[in-house]
Amino acid sequence: MLAQKVLAGGTKGYRHHPQLARFQAQADPRAAIASFLRGLAAEAQQRGYNFDTTKIARRAFTGQIAETRGQLRHEWEHLQAKLRARAPELARQHRIVVTPEPHPLFHIVPVPIREWERT
Repeated sequence: MLAQKVLAGGTKGYRHHPQLARFQAQADPRAAIASFLRGLAAEAQQRGYNFDTTKIARRAFTGQIAETRGQLRHEWEHLQAKLRARAPELARQHRIVVTPEPHPLFHIVPVPIREWERT
């Protein structure tokens, strides 16, 4: 939700966060982030979590955003490290996953990690 607020110009901070670059590169960044958030909300609901969908902008985004396989793997490895520290049992349940399924918004291309990512 913070990313949505940032892209709408509602914050002073985080405006240049590298993770927002994929959305800022779209013709309508706010529609792209809204589409992303709707996908997160759907996944959250399937897992039994509460996600207030009334806070998601009602903007339409068609198509997909190209994201790299290297970036997907990098973000997955980062999440796995956090899970090992914070939720070891959950980390064990997912240890066999090398590359997770991407969010439906993303089309994965066989390219290394993004140049803006801090490694």
